[in-house]
Amino acid sequence: MNKHIVIILLLFAFSLNLPAQINLTQTVRGKVIDAEAQSPVPGVTLLIENTNPQIVTSSNVEGEFRLENVPVGRITLKALMLSYNPVELRNLELKSGKELILTIEMTEKVTDIDEVIIKAGRKDKPKNEMAAVSARSFTVEETERYAGTWLDPARMAANYAGVMAVGDQRNDIIIRGNSPLGLLWKLEGVSIPNPNHFGTLGTTGGPISILNNNLLDNSDFFTGAFPAEYGNALSGVFDLKMRNGNNEKYEFTAQAGMNGLEFGSEGPFSKKSKSSYLINYRYSTLAVFKYLDIHFGVSGVPEFQDLSFKVNVPTKKFGTFKFFGVGGVSTIEVFYEDKKKDDWSFGRNELNFKFSSGMGVTGISHFYAFDKNSYLKTVFAVSGTKSSARADSAFTDELAIFYGDNSYEVKYSGTTKYTKKFNAKNTFNTGINVDLYQVQYKDSALMPDYSYFYLSEVSDQLMTLIGAYSQFKHKFSNDLSMVSGVYFQDFTLNGCYSFEPRLGLKWHFAPKHSISFGAGILSQMQPRLFYFRETTVNDSVYYTNKNLGFSKSNQAVISYDYLITGNLRLKFESYYQYLYKIPVQHKPSTFSMINYGTTFFEVRTDSLENKGTGENYGIEFTFEKFLSNNYYFLFTSSLFESHYKGSDGIQRNTTYNGNYVFNFLTGYSFKLGKYNTLNLDFKTVYAGGKHYIPVDLEASERAGTEIHDYSRAYEPKYPDYFRIDGRIGFKMNRKEFNTEFAFDLQNISNHKNVLLQHYDLESNSVINDYQLGLFYVFLIRFQF
Repeated sequence: MNKHIVIILLLFAFSLNLPAQINLTQTVRGKVIDAEAQSPVPGVTLLIENTNPQIVTSSNVEGEFRLENVPVGRITLKALMLSYNPVELRNLELKSGKELILTIEMTEKVTDIDEVIIKAGRKDKPKNEMAAVSARSFTVEETERYAGTWLDPARMAANYAGVMAVGDQRNDIIIRGNSPLGLLWKLEGVSIPNPNHFGTLGTTGGPISILNNNLLDNSDFFTGAFPAEYGNALSGVFDLKMRNGNNEKYEFTAQAGMNGLEFGSEGPFSKKSKSSYLINYRYSTLAVFKYLDIHFGVSGVPEFQDLSFKVNVPTKKFGTFKFFGVGGVSTIEVFYEDKKKDDWSFGRNELNFKFSSGMGVTGISHFYAFDKNSYLKTVFAVSGTKSSARADSAFTDELAIFYGDNSYEVKYSGTTKYTKKFNAKNTFNTGINVDLYQVQYKDSALMPDYSYFYLSEVSDQLMTLIGAYSQFKHKFSNDLSMVSGVYFQDFTLNGCYSFEPRLGLKWHFAPKHSISFGAGILSQMQPRLFYFRETTVNDSVYYTNKNLGFSKSNQAVISYDYLITGNLRLKFESYYQYLYKIPVQHKPSTFSMINYGTTFFEVRTDSLENKGTGENYGIEFTFEKFLSNNYYFLFTSSLFESHYKGSDGIQRNTTYNGNYVFNFLTGYSFKLGKYNTLNLDFKTVYAGGKHYIPVDLEASERAGTEIHDYSRAYEPKYPDYFRIDGRIGFKMNRKEFNTEFAFDLQNISNHKNVLLQHYDLESNSVINDYQLGLFYVFLIRFQF
C-alpha cells in the first residue's frame, strides 16, 4: 500500500513540473435531436459559455454541430431554439486527449413563449421521455468520481435514495426492500443476463462488473413504477447505452487498476464514411500478479477477462446499423488449507470451492426514420450465461464432492419499437420483445449415504417469453403531462401470462417545483432453473415447480421535487408496494422467493406454489448539489419497512428489512496550474443490518454440519452497517494526451461489518464472516 502511495505522489510531483505554457484546446461536436422523435433538429444555436471571443455555432440540416478550439477544462454548453425548451449542459469535462462528442436531446414546446428562459439540463433527468417518477439518468463520470464505486454502475446506484447494497463482496442492490432478483438489466434495447464476473445463474449481481464504463454512455436507472416498455422486473431497471466511437480520428485508452489491466481503441473505418468502431479488452490484475509469483495474502485469486465493442454504421437511405457485444469469463479457487484467519469462507468453513462463470451478449440494431416524426428501432441479439461449481470436503482423504454444477442458458432475442410523434403534445410508441431460451441445468448434491441426489438434469430445454406494450404521452401544457400504457407478457413453458396497466403524471405547478405520481402492475418470471428443480417420489422424477406463474407487484409512488437553483435540488418520494403470487413451499415453511438471490450459492427449493405475499413501503429523501464551483454533494436517506408471509402464514421481516439507509457523498476539485486538477472525494454510509436465520448451535454440533433454527427465521438482525470511503484523484492534461491517477481507500475506519454467520466444525462454534476491511484500489489511465 505504501509503495503505491509513493508512486502516485512521485507522478503527481513530476506532473507539476511539466511545461504548461501552451494553450490546450479541444473539439466539442455532436448532434442535436428531438427527444421524442429522435430526428435531427437543424438551426439550433450552440455556444460555449464564458469564452472571449464567444465560441458559437449552429446545427446543420443533419442536426450536427462542431465547436473548435474550446479551452480544455470544465465547460458549459447551451443549446437554444425558439420552438424548443433550451438546454444547458453544465460542467462538462473537456480533456486534451479526447474529443467531447455529445448527443443533445431537446423537447419541443407545447406553446410559444416570447421570453426565452435558460433552464439547466438537469443532470438527473432520465433520457427516457416516458418516465414520470422514480427515475434518473447517471453519467459515466459518476461511476468514476463517487468514492467506493469501483467504476461500477450498480455500486454507484447504491448511493441513490431507496437503494442499498447487499454487501461489499458483491454489487447486488436492494431496491425498496425487494430482492435483487427483481432488477432488469438492459443494454442497447435488449434484456441481458447478469453482467458480472462470478455471477450465479438466476442472480443479478457479482463481485466485479463486466460492463466497462469507458464504453458506456449516459443511461437511465429506475426504482419503481416504470414505463410500460419495461417488463419482467419487480424492483428496478438499468437501461444502459453504449456510446459510439469517434468517427473522425483515432483515440486510445490504456488503464491499470485493481479492476484489471485494459486497453481500448476507437476511430473511423475510413475518412469518407461516418462509420466508427469502439473496442476495449480487460484482464485481471491480480491474475497477472499471480503468474508473476506476486501474492497479496488472500486465499483465492480471482481470474477474469472481458471484451466490449460497438460498431456504428450510418447509411444515407437505409438507416443506421449498430453491432455491439459484451462478454467475460471468470474463475476462482478457494481451498480451506490456504484460508487465512479473517478470510471470507462462502459461509462454509469445511469445504474447498472451485467456481467459474461466463456471460456474453452480441447483437445488431437498426434505426430507421420514416420521416422527421416517426421511426422504427429493431434489435436482434444472442446472449448466454454459464456457471460451474464444485465443493468438496476439506476434512477427508476420500473424494467427497458435496455439490457439483454445470449449467448454462442461451437466449435469442428480438425486439422492435415503433414511435410516432403526432405533434408537440402527443407521442405514441408500441413494441414487442421475444426471448427464446435454450437451457441446460445439471447439478447434484451428496446425500448422507454418499449417494448423489440430482437437483436438476435438463438439456436443451426450450421456452419463450413474449412481451408487448403500448404507451402514450400527452402534454396538457409545458408544465403538465401524463403517460399511460399497458404491458403484456406470456411464458410458453406453462402458459402463464400477465396484463399490466401503467400510469404516470408530472406537474410543474411552479417554476421550481413539481410533483409526480406513478402507479402500475409489474410481474416477473422466476429464475428459470427453478422450473426444472427435480422431485423424486418412488423413483419417479417430477418437476413440481414447472407450473409456477409470475411473481407480481402493485406499486404506487408520489414524488415532490424542488429545484432550488440550477445546481441544487431537494426531492421526496413515498411509495407502497404489494407483492403477491410469490413462490412459497406447498408445506408450511418460512421459505419465500422474496429472500432469494444475494449469495454465490443458493439452495433451490422444490414443490413451490404462487401463494406468498409481501409488502414494502417507505419514504425517501434526496438533497443534491450537482458539480459546480468545484464541488458537489449528495445526501440520501431512506426509511422503510419490508415484510413477507411464507406458506406458514406468519408475517416476518424480509432479510432486507434494515429499516433505514443514510448516504453522504461530497467532493472538491482543486485546480493546480492551468490544466491540472486534484480531486478529493468522500463517502459514508450507515444502514440497518440484514435479518437472518440463526444457526442452531446444539443441533449443528449433534449433526456435525450447519443446522438453522427456522422457528426464529429473520427475527435476529446483524449489527448496523457503517463504512467510510475516500478517493484521491489527480488529472493532468497535456498536448495530445491526458492522464489520471486515482487512489481509493475503502472502509477507512476498518469497521467490522458482519456479512453472515456460519457453523465452524473445528471449534464447534458460530463464527461471523466479515465484509471487506480496510481496502485500497488504485487506477492509472492514459487517453491519447
